[in-house]
Amino acid sequence: MRGVSLRGAALAAALLCASLGAQAALFEDDEARRAILDLRQRVETMRSQSEQRQSEESAQLRRSMLDLQNQIEQMRGDLARMTGQNEQLTKAVTDLQQRQTDADDRLKKNEPSKVAVDGREFNADPKEKADFDAALGIFRAGQFAQAQTAFADFVKRYPQSGYNASALFWLGNAQYATRNYNEAIANFRSMLSLAPDHAKAPEAVLSIANCQIELKDTRAAKRTLEDLTKAYPQSEAAQAGRERLSRLR
Repeated sequence: MRGVSLRGAALAAALLCASLGAQAALFEDDEARRAILDLRQRVETMRSQSEQRQSEESAQLRRSMLDLQNQIEQMRGDLARMTGQNEQLTKAVTDLQQRQTDADDRLKKNEPSKVAVDGREFNADPKEKADFDAALGIFRAGQFAQAQTAFADFVKRYPQSGYNASALFWLGNAQYATRNYNEAIANFRSMLSLAPDHAKAPEAVLSIANCQIELKDTRAAKRTLEDLTKAYPQSEAAQAGRERLSRLR
């Protein structure tokens, strides 16, 4: 009886130990599972946080890239405007320089320049020179009536011109050609009064004598030819005057 009781007690003790061991093992498994779950949770949290940070960083990077792109586009626009403005400014400067050049050219065309006529040098305006040359061209073309008008107009238009002595000489010749002898004599004398040392002065005196001969004023013609040989003895006109004087005596 007593032996049976001892075996029962031992069996009960063994069962109790097994139960306690099982409970201890179950407890350890729960702890492990909780630890694993906790670790998983932390890992998941860290992964989520990492993904969120990456997403925020990516979004921030995209915003930064977009801002940079916008800045680049703005800079391109500014550069294009500046280039356009520079081109406009360059064109404006070029146009201004061209206008200045044109103005300088026009001014130079209107500026007096030195000319030489019949051995005399003086300054003349371009229009003044052109008008004299035109009148002389008419005379040389044999259009004496038109030349008379052209030279008369020139003297009136340019009373202080350095051309005037020559203009009066050719005016007198045009009048002689059209048989306006008295007018010719008056203009030859005006020419001599204005420039007695003119290269054509001897010819002017001879022309006066020729006009007087045409007017049948032989006495006046002789005096004029004598004055010519005295005033300009070495001139070709004086030589012609001597020959003409010898025929009048």
